[in-house]
Amino acid sequence: MPAKDMRVYLDNCCFNRPFDDQRQARIRLEAEAKLFIQDSVRTGHLELAWSYVLDYENTANPFPERRRAIATWKVHAAVDIEETPAVLEKAHVLAGLGLKAKDALHLACAIAAGCARFVTTDDEILKRGQDIQGIVTTDPLSFVREMNL
Repeated sequence: MPAKDMRVYLDNCCFNRPFDDQRQARIRLEAEAKLFIQDSVRTGHLELAWSYVLDYENTANPFPERRRAIATWKVHAAVDIEETPAVLEKAHVLAGLGLKAKDALHLACAIAAGCARFVTTDDEILKRGQDIQGIVTTDPLSFVREMNL
C-alpha cells in the first residue's frame, strides 16, 4: 500500500517520544522518526486517526506544554473515533491477549478507524503485535523505513 493512501494511528507513548530523554540512541531515533511521520501527515502523504482514548490520556499528562503540543494534532486527523459498543467489544478481545486496558482501547480505535498501521514505542504492544488481527503494529523507525517516507 502506498504511504499516501495509508491511515495511521500514533498512540500516546509515540506522541510523547520527543519529550523523553534524548540521550539514549533508540529514543532519539524514534523521536526523529515520529516527527517525520507527523510531517508526512502535515503534507498529506499519510492520514492520521485520532480517538477519545488519546484525548483522555493526554488530559492526564502532568506537563501542560506537552499536553498542548499533543492536542494540536487532533485537527490534523482525518477521523476521530468515539467510544462505541463495537470499539469496547474489540478492546475486550484485545485485552484477552494480555494487553493493558488503555492499550487495547487504542488498538480497537485504530482498527475502527481503518488504520493500516498502529505506531507505538511501547515494547509490550510491539511484542504482542503478531497476535493482533486487523492491524500491523510497528515502531516509528521501522514504519519510516518500511514506507520509504
